[in-house]
Amino acid sequence: MRRFNKVVAVSAAALLAGTSLAACSSDGSGGGDSGDNVISAFNTEPQNPLIPTNTNEVGGGRVVDLLFEGLVSYDTKGEISNAVAEEITPNDDATEFNIKLKEGKTFSDGSPVTANSFVDAWNYGAASKNAQLAQSFFEPIEGFEAVSEEGATETELSGLEVVSDTEFNVTLSRPTADFPDRLGYSAFSPLPESAYDDMDAFGENPIGNGPYKLGDEGWTHNESIQLVPNEEYEGEQEPKNEGIDFRIYSSMDTAYLDVQGGQLDLMDYRVPSQNYGTYESDFPDSNVNQPAAVFQSFTIPERLEHWGGEEGKLRRKAISMAFDRDEITETIFEGTHTPAVDFTTPAIEGGGEELENGDVLQYNPDEAKKLWAEADEMSPFSGSLDIAYNADGDHQAWAEAVTNQIRETLGIESEGVSVPTFQQIRDDVTDRTIETAFRTGWQADYPSTMSFLTDLYRTGAGSNDGDYSSEEFDRLIDEAGSETDEDKRAEIVHDAQNVLLEDLPAIPLWYSNVSTAWNPELKDVEYNWKSVPVYTQITKN
Repeated sequence: MRRFNKVVAVSAAALLAGTSLAACSSDGSGGGDSGDNVISAFNTEPQNPLIPTNTNEVGGGRVVDLLFEGLVSYDTKGEISNAVAEEITPNDDATEFNIKLKEGKTFSDGSPVTANSFVDAWNYGAASKNAQLAQSFFEPIEGFEAVSEEGATETELSGLEVVSDTEFNVTLSRPTADFPDRLGYSAFSPLPESAYDDMDAFGENPIGNGPYKLGDEGWTHNESIQLVPNEEYEGEQEPKNEGIDFRIYSSMDTAYLDVQGGQLDLMDYRVPSQNYGTYESDFPDSNVNQPAAVFQSFTIPERLEHWGGEEGKLRRKAISMAFDRDEITETIFEGTHTPAVDFTTPAIEGGGEELENGDVLQYNPDEAKKLWAEADEMSPFSGSLDIAYNADGDHQAWAEAVTNQIRETLGIESEGVSVPTFQQIRDDVTDRTIETAFRTGWQADYPSTMSFLTDLYRTGAGSNDGDYSSEEFDRLIDEAGSETDEDKRAEIVHDAQNVLLEDLPAIPLWYSNVSTAWNPELKDVEYNWKSVPVYTQITKN
């Protein structure tokens, strides 16, 4: 069946790209034998040690989310409820929040979860000297500028005040009505006192307060991360299985074969592209195809020659209109992806709505050529528009289809460039050493359209990979964050997205579905609002 599927996928891609699109090949993953009720699950090698404030990609995120629990949590549908917090009480204009903790919460080593566990962790995440990737999440808190500026010696946010072991206050620099909604994201997790003895060592063997803890075999780099239930945990996410054995793969094709062969229980949120047409028949009783809170794009850094200023804006619009999202999603993705009309996702309330400036996301080769010619009058283009992608994520087919259509429409050189691993491409992006366009995407951190906008495009945001900066966008997104009326907030977000469609800090591609399969022996498999399995409830045998 696999060989047949591969032929079909190559034929479809060749129709679009004019070339043979072979699947990526690589070695399989590691991992020990799982127990009777231990769930083996796909993962990629985390980019960094497992520190909540320095984890902003899914390989580490899947693990951190199970090791730690925040003040609030999100249920399967994205509804918010208190977790470690007993109460979160705002003042009238949402600039101050009093937070009271539930009594008796502990970390997996038995040490107590206190107000200082949160305050110290947030200060650590915000302080410039610690260079944490999630630093920008603490930007609304008073005193952020003093601790985050380059060379800052101040390390404590003035807006955090410990009242007692179970109570602290947060003062914000501006009204932020949705601040409590964000507090279930892993960056706001608590840390035990022992973490600060050696944070790098802690990241290799973290101690959390979530439903799982690291097992005896822990994290074997590039092979597996083994989790077992945390016997100290008391909360709504108590595990029903005996643990999660995350197997680290460099090829989704290999992972799919392992599920077929009974060597792996859970895939990623999607199957390899070559299996889109048949995974439902391969796994008739254990598959899903549902909307996910996942947005896909590619980013062209403005620092690269020809991509800054007005010239770059014209070129990004031309590129966006030079390829056919409808044709690519229909032919390659076979109903598992939907062409993007904005920068969010229809899986989140208020997302996925067409906007006034949305024509830039429509295939229009004549307009693309016109805009490209206008840019060439400013400075003739030279070189190649290449799009880098990680080979372990099954992106070759669409990257080659998109670049071939760009090449045919605009008459320029354009290629998909394979980078072996997600970790490697993220390191290059984070270090700003990448010299091409590159694949980007976003899985919501908290169930709000703001998660797709604030964290990616606000000036200085930790995941603003293209270093986009717009005073108008920043003003609108700050205004949206302070608006307590949800309808009015949606209108402001609408305006902010129109700014993005004018500037195109990233080129929107499509929204992904959860389109995947699993071992039919598993019970109670469900994918949540952000397309991640609800690991705690899954059992087998």
